Amino acid sequence: MDVQAAYRHCEQITWTQARNFSYGIRLLPPAKRQALAAVYAFARRIDDIGDGDLPKPAKLAALADARASVTALGAQRNLPGQNAKPAGANGKPSSGDGEPSGRDGEPSGAATDGDLVLVALTDAAGRFDIPLPAFGELIDGCEADVRGTAYRTFDDLLHYCRCVAGSIGRLSLGVFGTADVATAAPLADALGVALQLTNILRDIREDYLSGRIYLPAEDFERFGCSLENGALQKVPEGKLQKVPEGNGSLPSGHLVRARGDGGNEDKLAALVEFEAQRASTWYARGLTLIPLLDRRSAASAGAMAGIYFRLLQRIAASPRAVLERRMSLSAREKAMVAARSLAVALRPRGAGSLHNGAPVMKGADR
Repeated sequence: MDVQAAYRHCEQITWTQARNFSYGIRLLPPAKRQALAAVYAFARRIDDIGDGDLPKPAKLAALADARASVTALGAQRNLPGQNAKPAGANGKPSSGDGEPSGRDGEPSGAATDGDLVLVALTDAAGRFDIPLPAFGELIDGCEADVRGTAYRTFDDLLHYCRCVAGSIGRLSLGVFGTADVATAAPLADALGVALQLTNILRDIREDYLSGRIYLPAEDFERFGCSLENGALQKVPEGKLQKVPEGNGSLPSGHLVRARGDGGNEDKLAALVEFEAQRASTWYARGLTLIPLLDRRSAASAGAMAGIYFRLLQRIAASPRAVLERRMSLSAREKAMVAARSLAVALRPRGAGSLHNGAPVMKGADR
């Protein structure tokens, strides 16, 4: 099967479904862009299983099949003559030509049964030092979602975040390349945690309405608030009111809940602020990965992190808004973050902080 066609398929998935990551992935040179698109496409497949409409047993079976596929891919890579070509200090595949490997456009030895995503991932894993076992961690996290796992403490939630997002950070690092993997891998993991905590805050209402609560029970107890009293429930039309002109956190005319249990809502808003500040400390740690990457990889990682961090800033500035609706950045805002990240990364080193592509929240080091 044509590897280039497989990569085009993965890129199509990425451009249409990765509403935030695609801005950073596009900043990579062709070989890395293709490889990271393959990583994203397989990760998206896993996510879609967990979030889909299949019955629980069918979801778990599909996740087991995905685990078997990536395990087989890893075993194949470890066969004599099939070893991965580790990324060098500049993150380039050792072949140096930036083109997909394999004779006649096929990954040698691939047992992919015509699966375009696996064809591309097999080729990418042969050219970059992608830590394939991290996909198993992602599957562990999705299985926890399917089973409806709740989190008592932040340490419990942290384990989940490392499974579903730290894994993506480490998989991405395998494509980016670095001269110091031992130092960089924990930072990539931390950046993934930061992004996942942002996701959890962004989706707090949507997740609750679908039966999921990710924030730790101990934090609800600390702030004396709850989601179980209807605070985020869908509200009958007669119970909604329009936002007046001049409200900076929501568009005028937007329908919101009429004030009810103000005390609980105040406490929930304080909880959101607390969790946003906690997430910002993970960004502060994770962003120290950026100087360990080559310029284009730094631009890519900075753009992805910058988009999520700007969203976190917005949530922290208007914590009540995220309890009313799912917050997001416009396409223009995302493009501006990506452009700035690229401009900063391409400056001569020392001319400006790479963190400018994904600025650190005020108070993040408090």
